[in-house]
Amino acid sequence: MTNLPLQDRLALVTGASRGIGAATAEALAAAGAHVILTARTAGGLEEVEERIFAAGGNATIAPLDIGESGGVAKLASAIGGRWDALDILVLNAASLGTLTPVSAIDPKELANLLTLNISAQQALIAAFDPMLRMSDRARLVMLTSSVATRPRAYWGGYAATKAALETLVLTYADEMVGISSLRCAIVDPGATATKMRARAFPGEDAAMLKPPAVVGAAIARMVVDDFENGARVRVGA
Repeated sequence: MTNLPLQDRLALVTGASRGIGAATAEALAAAGAHVILTARTAGGLEEVEERIFAAGGNATIAPLDIGESGGVAKLASAIGGRWDALDILVLNAASLGTLTPVSAIDPKELANLLTLNISAQQALIAAFDPMLRMSDRARLVMLTSSVATRPRAYWGGYAATKAALETLVLTYADEMVGISSLRCAIVDPGATATKMRARAFPGEDAAMLKPPAVVGAAIARMVVDDFENGARVRVGA
């Protein structure tokens, strides 16, 4: 069998039941990685897993709401009990929230956004830091949005959490220099035909947008070809 570039590598992709997360998981699996798929929707994860198996890849599903108390610790314990090192961590799961003026943001919804888009992401980094350090080529990829650096009216809640997460990931990247093999990258997928995009732009023609598979393939290429620590990449149309 021909050696694949990510053969014997372990990847974890959050929000992997659909859209960019699913496409990224499939692309990493096609490159040879064993991919752990996590998301809240078990049915969606099973469909992605089936597609990976049908294409000759390997995957394991872990249905989980990473925003729930103790959820990330449970996931890390299960994965750490089976594998020693984690080579690839893709932070894709996120919540859009309601697009509304800053003055009208609902406090409870903002708290939920902060929990999933910030706190759960930090918990993932903390929980898997030991396994990432065990890898001789650890890579972390975070999915972001243009609104994180170019604020747009009504996107305040989501944009603020993405901006904060970018800072968190880049700080972690700097902390790992000279300590581990870890490199981190921030990826802006650009306009992509996803359910989140459809919620944000309900009148948009999805047929005019690139499919999630384009982004997934770009992320897999990044991981295979490698990138500079702290890299920022925008996936073109």
